[in-house]
Amino acid sequence: MKTRLTELLNIEYPIIQGGMAWVADYHLAAAVSNAGGLGIIGSGGADAEWVRNQVKCCRELTDKPFGVNVMLMNPHAPEIADVLAEEKVAVITTGAGSPERYLSKWQEAGIKIIPVIASVGLARRMERLGVDAVVAEGTESGGHIGELTTMTLVPQVVDALSIPVIAAGGIADGRGIAAAFMLGAEGVQCGTCFIPCDETHIHQNYKDLVLKASDIDTKVTGRSTGHPVRTLRNQLTKVYLKMEAEGATLDELEQLSLGSLRKAVVDGDKDMGSFMAGQISGLLKEQMTVKDRIVSMMDQAETLLGGKKS
Repeated sequence: MKTRLTELLNIEYPIIQGGMAWVADYHLAAAVSNAGGLGIIGSGGADAEWVRNQVKCCRELTDKPFGVNVMLMNPHAPEIADVLAEEKVAVITTGAGSPERYLSKWQEAGIKIIPVIASVGLARRMERLGVDAVVAEGTESGGHIGELTTMTLVPQVVDALSIPVIAAGGIADGRGIAAAFMLGAEGVQCGTCFIPCDETHIHQNYKDLVLKASDIDTKVTGRSTGHPVRTLRNQLTKVYLKMEAEGATLDELEQLSLGSLRKAVVDGDKDMGSFMAGQISGLLKEQMTVKDRIVSMMDQAETLLGGKKS
């Protein structure tokens, strides 16, 4: 399936893996790239040397293009930006802000730049700044989210831009890919569907919780802080939402959630871990390899888009 995105990034399939902090390390990124998609290392709140090491390790596992996601709120973002320019990674995706201050540096290094956006206004601004594509991410996604749904956001962004648009949020099978293409997207970004994969180096409890989740098993916390996050519901979300309803301060809420992502990914703490996952979790019922996940998604999408009965 060839699109402007596959040509731009020199990949076989129009699938980008989400840059999930603590989850998307070089093992997962390399596996996705080797399977024909674009793997992404999630830098999250890490420092620059951690990112450099991840890039070097990923290159030992794949000779295919891969990228790094830069969380622009990270205080180490300026140093990470320099490292990625020095390493000349193929692609950078960005979140939580505008990458404007780093664009010329990355462009001079020949890096493709793809910001994650949650509104038409921000998408237009990114195109004016000369980025190569955008990820239009709907509120169905796991982790940090916007307000618009994928179904409403993607076609409006497609209509507003001339560069390729990548749909994200609520996509975990070929039906989601086909739907995104019908909305005008030329690729998809998937995160949650790669959590329960063999090559994802996280605690097995995290994978099992995603596989056991139903359609109503995610909750959004942090709306009162202006930084809403979607996770699987557990004791942490119950306490957090109760504290929000009672008017807890930002400091109190931050203290409650401090280290909670590590508790999920590394410790597998089912009660107090922050298990970031999208609403699509209820569709995922089987752990498999990254390659099997991508091939099954693409086979179904190509059948649907080709007008054939599956």
